[in-house]
Amino acid sequence: MPADGDFGVLFVCMGNICRSPTAEGVFRKLHGELAPHIPLVIDSAGTHAYHIDEPPDPRSHATARARGVDISAHRGRQVAPEDFLTFDYVLAMDRNNLRRLEALKPRDSGAELHLLLDYAGDVALKEVPDPYYGGVGGFERVLDLVEAGSRGLLEEIMRRHAAR
Repeated sequence: MPADGDFGVLFVCMGNICRSPTAEGVFRKLHGELAPHIPLVIDSAGTHAYHIDEPPDPRSHATARARGVDISAHRGRQVAPEDFLTFDYVLAMDRNNLRRLEALKPRDSGAELHLLLDYAGDVALKEVPDPYYGGVGGFERVLDLVEAGSRGLLEEIMRRHAAR
C-alpha cells in the first residue's frame, strides 16, 4: 500500500499473466532508471480470476527478460475493491477491462482510471492487444506499446511529484 506521499500505480488486464505484469515490470524498470527519487508502489492485477497465483505466461516472461525486464517473481491476482482506495492510477490495457474497472470502482475512490495508452503520446492505438492466442510477435508488440505508455505515465507522475 502506498504511504502518504507515495503514488500508487496498478496495471490491469484480464488474467494478469501477460499484459499487466509486463507493464508492471517495464514501469518498475523505467522508474528505477529515471525517477528512483519518487516513492512509488507498483503492482498489477486482472479483472478475472483465471490465473490467481500463477506465474506470467512463459512467452511474456521470455520476451520481457530479453529486454532486461524481470517479471519472474510475479504471481497473478484479481483486482480487489481496496485497490481503488490504495492506488492513484489504475490503468487498463483495453476498453473492456476499463469498463469492468469502472463498474467495480467504489464511489469514495479517488483513483484515476485510464487506458495505459492514453499516456503513450502519438501511438495510434488506444488498446494494448492481448497476445495470449497469438505468436511471439504479439508479445514483442505488447512490450513496445507498454513501454510507450509507461514512459508517458512516468512523465506525468514526475510532473505531479514536482508540483507537490
